[in-house]
Amino acid sequence: MKLVKEVRVGNVILFQNKLMIVLRSDFHGSSRNGFTYKWKMKNILTNKLTENIFRGDEKINVIILKKKPMTYLYFSNPFYIFIDKNYEQYELKIENIKNILKYLKNDMECEAILYQKKIITIELPDTIIRKVIYSESTVRGNTSKNVLKKIKIENAIKKYCYVILAPLFVHKNDLIEIDTRTNEYKKIIRN
Repeated sequence: MKLVKEVRVGNVILFQNKLMIVLRSDFHGSSRNGFTYKWKMKNILTNKLTENIFRGDEKINVIILKKKPMTYLYFSNPFYIFIDKNYEQYELKIENIKNILKYLKNDMECEAILYQKKIITIELPDTIIRKVIYSESTVRGNTSKNVLKKIKIENAIKKYCYVILAPLFVHKNDLIEIDTRTNEYKKIIRN
């Protein structure tokens, strides 16, 4: 247990029996009357955002999560199968990894987040490289600044094929780098 005033952005807490990550912390008040902290939090499992206000002297349970390297193998309805370095397989339901399905690809390296020796979710690398499988056609003469078009990237399961915005010079079969935290195009990979 920690005092609310000791909790930092990025800490995982147990709030109303849910694992939440603190995204933003704003404090108000004075040393005479005490401080209040307004936190913006995200549920680790559902990605639902929540805001709440706490007194600085309240105690809250800060959770230390363990990470374990994993590799995605395949989908076997209704489970997504992952394997660790000791060849131990783990089955995860869609509820635990819904936020990463758009980037999932066979033999992809990632990290499992564990709480009480149970995998609660999978975390992707900050950036990944994917092949473009569809690109909107460009309009000739459209040369204004920052013009973007929709592209689709490859992944393991077609129904979760993801669309992002990319510059006009990106075409089908190009390799691009994507930031998985912001879901944004970063750069094209040239050989």
